Amino acid sequence: MKSGPFTISACELRAVPYEVVFSPEARDDLMALYRFIADNAGEAVAMGYVERIEVYCREFADFPQRGVRRDDLLPGLRVVGFERRVSLAFHIEPGRVTFDRILYGGHDADALIGE
Repeated sequence: MKSGPFTISACELRAVPYEVVFSPEARDDLMALYRFIADNAGEAVAMGYVERIEVYCREFADFPQRGVRRDDLLPGLRVVGFERRVSLAFHIEPGRVTFDRILYGGHDADALIGE
């Protein structure tokens, strides 16, 4: 197929994925969530839930512009829900999405972000 000056292949349209990273606090949040669920519902249930959160977060590599902007808490902060029980607080930098906190249940995002 002949390509002209305005022809773009599908490969050229695909954006380079963002790197997805978890802050130390977000990793601690995941561990605390795992322990809480394991104590109440068993290790298999806890592992499955934490793994679903991690898979969901890794999907932000291709489309990070999600969630609600919360510049009132921190410039560039975004918050998105996961399965109605978890709030994910993250920010986007050039080439990277960093998950700052993973808040379960009734945790107060305003207070935790300020820590």
